[in-house]
Amino acid sequence: MTSSRDVAYEKIHEMIVSGTLAAGSPLSERGLSESLGIGRTPVREAIKALARDGLLEISPMRGTFVRQLSIDDLREIHETRLALEGMAAFLAAERGLTDELRRCAADLLRIAEEDRQGRLDVALAQKVGWEFHEAMFRAANNQRLHEFYRNLRVQNGLALQKVDGYDAERTRAAVLEHLEIYAAIEARQPAEAQRRVWEHLSRALQVRLRVLTPAGTLN
Repeated sequence: MTSSRDVAYEKIHEMIVSGTLAAGSPLSERGLSESLGIGRTPVREAIKALARDGLLEISPMRGTFVRQLSIDDLREIHETRLALEGMAAFLAAERGLTDELRRCAADLLRIAEEDRQGRLDVALAQKVGWEFHEAMFRAANNQRLHEFYRNLRVQNGLALQKVDGYDAERTRAAVLEHLEIYAAIEARQPAEAQRRVWEHLSRALQVRLRVLTPAGTLN
């Protein structure tokens, strides 16, 4: 049976993921309790758990805030993603394709074909890209690895909330990179799949740093 604390955690977590609670936003234990219809004690416990997971910052003198992540935080997240996603790709290639991965690859191929016809849907490509990463972790069939990744993905989203969007050039490259990762998994080449994930993530980080650093949106 799901506890009130778990319900509060999931609801506040979703508000952070969706951007309803933006980075830097103050949180009121009483306000959350009233808006969620959940008692203050489980809300308080959920806030503490979210702080332990790196999503909230609790300051005894100032209050509780959605964590604002710095460039250094983004680099650390990237380095951790290299480890987790590289291993997920390695294991997925060892254990073989899943229907979910095949569906993602088919969607990516359609997006690439539409791009060749001058109809690139950036938002859809980004969505399918994230679905591909999730599918890769499920194909790896390691629940602990997947849990670590899902929490890290939320932190990654926090760091990138101030990025307005992804340009067509990077989106186009990311679609092809995902297909290259898929090809290595399909060919049952674990080391190659891992290498291609590392290259994909490193290219994405460099693009994001170029967007964020000059504007001073992270420091």
